[in-house]
Amino acid sequence: MSVADKLGTGSSFSQAPRGRSARGRAKAVAQGDVPAYELLRLRLDEVSPTPLNPRRNFGTDEEMVRFGEELRQAQLAACVAVTREAYLALWPDHEERIGRARHILVNGERRYRSAVHVGLEALDFVVRDDLASSREQFINHLLKENLDREDFDVIERARGVAQLVDVCAEKSQRGARSRAAEQLGRDRSWVTNQLALLELPEELQTMLSAGSLPERDGRYLARHLKENPGLDGTALLEHLKLEKAALARTKEQEKAALEAARAQAAAAEMSLLSADNKAKGPDGSASESTSAGATDQRSPSQSLSADNKQKRGTGTAALPQQQGSAVSAAPKIFLEDPQQIARDLVQHLTQEQMAEVARLLLEQVSPH
Repeated sequence: MSVADKLGTGSSFSQAPRGRSARGRAKAVAQGDVPAYELLRLRLDEVSPTPLNPRRNFGTDEEMVRFGEELRQAQLAACVAVTREAYLALWPDHEERIGRARHILVNGERRYRSAVHVGLEALDFVVRDDLASSREQFINHLLKENLDREDFDVIERARGVAQLVDVCAEKSQRGARSRAAEQLGRDRSWVTNQLALLELPEELQTMLSAGSLPERDGRYLARHLKENPGLDGTALLEHLKLEKAALARTKEQEKAALEAARAQAAAAEMSLLSADNKAKGPDGSASESTSAGATDQRSPSQSLSADNKQKRGTGTAALPQQQGSAVSAAPKIFLEDPQQIARDLVQHLTQEQMAEVARLLLEQVSPH
């Protein structure tokens, strides 16, 4: 037998919880040692789910059997309930709907239904009448446990939010959504979006509940329906299809444009590298065309200036040919395009020659 088993058989570790005396409990509560509520074992035939719970999907028959058998072995979380009196003080018109139940569920209806499904007689409960201090507080606590659950579907959540807004509106219609948002710890736009989902046609709400229509698409269709009232589910789904197709085309066009821009940039970079390789040899020295130009007795600026005067009428000028070599076609500089002039000079002159040309040009245009 394990140590835990041995401890479990002792009087201090009895499975039956030892209760406090009324005086001891009052003292403990006053000192803050224990909360004002304790764990109770309640018979399930004395408990009723609240009709206000927006949740309708509690799992398949197989899932409820599996969960119920797990509860038979161990209940890890207690259900939460309020007394019949506290509940009817808020909703007296629910008396017939809850029957003769002495306690009303606030949280834990899936546990309750699964336990009933497999024939369990009782479960652990925490009875908290403080949750029934007002109708707003009751609905708020009813929703909080379920808002972030994966199995609490979109439409169930929207119905719960609508219930809370209705209760908040009982005090004042103005600001009801803002008060509901504050209760739930959300912003007002989130509440508005939830309520808008309930305006969609029934078939679209069913798709949202089943998860076949994403909530994001549901909110988009709700906005479109508000702008175009009267559309049915088929028309809304067709509009969604066309919008998604148009968005896909736009993304493809943007992708193609981006790829074209990248290819153009790569080509320009290769062109610059090619021009630089022509201007300089593998060892970084001036290329043959540059050396040929450098053997001329005149400086590059003087050669260009003299040749420009000779060729001004044609719009082109020939660079001086290498002395002592056979006559060959000289490279041309097109003077009508400044950018082309710059590219030609880079191709045929060294950096030192380019600097000399720039200095002479500045002297020519500077005022005397």
